[in-house]
Amino acid sequence: MITLEETGSLPALHSTRRGLRPMAAFVGSALAFVAVAFSVGAPSPLFVLYQHEWGFADAMLTVAFAIYAVTLLVTLLIAGSLSDHIGRRPVLIAALALEAAAMLLFLFAQDIGWIVVARAVQGVGTGAAMATFSASLVELAPERHKKLGAVIGSTAPIGGIALGAIVTGVVVQFAAQPTVWIFSALVLVFAAGLLVVVGSHETVERRPGAVRSLIPRLMIPQAARREFVGALPLLAAAWMLSGLFIGLAPSIVRGVFHLESGLVNGAVVGLAPATGAAAGLLLSRYPARLSTIGGTVAILVGVGLTVVSVTGDALWLLFAASAVGGVGFGAAFSAVMRILAPLAPAEQRAELFAGVYLVNYLAYGLPALVAGELIAVVGLVPTVAWYAGVIGVVAIVAIVAQLMLTRPRPLTAGR
Repeated sequence: MITLEETGSLPALHSTRRGLRPMAAFVGSALAFVAVAFSVGAPSPLFVLYQHEWGFADAMLTVAFAIYAVTLLVTLLIAGSLSDHIGRRPVLIAALALEAAAMLLFLFAQDIGWIVVARAVQGVGTGAAMATFSASLVELAPERHKKLGAVIGSTAPIGGIALGAIVTGVVVQFAAQPTVWIFSALVLVFAAGLLVVVGSHETVERRPGAVRSLIPRLMIPQAARREFVGALPLLAAAWMLSGLFIGLAPSIVRGVFHLESGLVNGAVVGLAPATGAAAGLLLSRYPARLSTIGGTVAILVGVGLTVVSVTGDALWLLFAASAVGGVGFGAAFSAVMRILAPLAPAEQRAELFAGVYLVNYLAYGLPALVAGELIAVVGLVPTVAWYAGVIGVVAIVAIVAQLMLTRPRPLTAGR
């Protein structure tokens, strides 16, 4: 596999203005990326509180969950490669400003309509931030730590979601006015993130085609296409697993185990991404291809344990399923990002990551939306079993695809 050290990346474009030191910009940007993901996981344990206070139907929870995924996907399609043309900093400044606005909408929400709008704004901000931060971290990383930039870029989204769900669950359980604590703090964090981005040096040169790049499309650099296509079922299985725990876990805890606990909700939602982030970091020294296959096997085990948990009424098994599946998620997704990151030149890197996250959030949002509608028709437990079964089939396809990628490519005629 080609390494980041071999390919390098476009050096930072230093201007005459003073800015943050490279390591400070790298660390600050990584923390801002974690904060974006934190804000994605934070609302999940609060939805139960909102439902108790405002008395809306379960279907509105699905709408609030799905609107985020839909707006994020649209943003990725329209603006996923914009930073390759106008620079990373302008896109990140706009994205973090939108995130702060979404947190203010959550903070002052009066009914479920406010929450839906907040999730929509958050989806736009996150869609703009995901691919751009992933590319920026690779470019801002000190020269000796380029691989670390790719690893953090892949673990920050899942680790941040875990922190958001777990911390919010604890605040719901033990603090009065949890929404004030969580969303006020996030507004301040995003303000700090804006200062970091403003103070960081730009890492790509402006180039023509910014307006043309806004035409919805999915373009993968030629050198990365074989690996990208081979990774599609793996990405789908991993992020469907994420959607299962983040989108349906509160319904499972309430409907199967009859618990109304913000702490339990936060733990179940956050455990999978927490173990995923840890696995992505700890396994980064292992061969990437081995991690993709081993991680996908762990996803299979995790979804199997999930079915046994909900059909056997065993809450402890749900935690085990979340932990094992999360390890698989983190190992497999982090390895895919390590494989793909060096295959795109700097001026196409955000476009590549936009394609990755487009697949991720389709797998994350659409199956969960369908599952939310099926619950009312066939019931919660059959829906979870169906969902897990689909993930299992896709995971098996992913293992086969990764094994095929280990075969040497045939020589073309005339070579």
